[in-house]
Parts: sequence; C-alpha cells; structure tokens
Amino acid sequence: MAVSISAVVLLCIVVFVLIRGGYVRVGPALACALFGFFLASTGAAPAISDAISTVTGWIASI
Repeated sequence: MAVSISAVVLLCIVVFVLIRGGYVRVGPALACALFGFFLASTGAAPAISDAISTVTGWIASI
C-alpha cells in the first residue's frame, strides 16, 4: 500500500511539472489519467501491480 501511494504522489508531481513546463497539455494528461483509471479495472491490473512490485523489490535490494 505504501509503495502505491508513493508512486501516485511521484507520478502526480511529474505530471504537474510537465504540465507547468508546457511539455504536456491538460487534455492529453487527463486522457492518460483516465486511461490509467480504466486500465486499473481490467484484468491487466494484477499483472501490472505485480510487475511494479517486482521492480520496486529490485530497487530496494540495491
């Protein structure tokens, strides 16, 4: 749970900086957020969650 909240906060900061810097407009950022929201409700969500957990485990072991 703590890893997913940290990832959400980190990604939110990255998106905010990209929008403020003019690299990404609000429309495409909103479309990506909605895509992620709807992707989380599909059958692919557990596989994505497992992959993220594996990568964070590798990073933690370094």
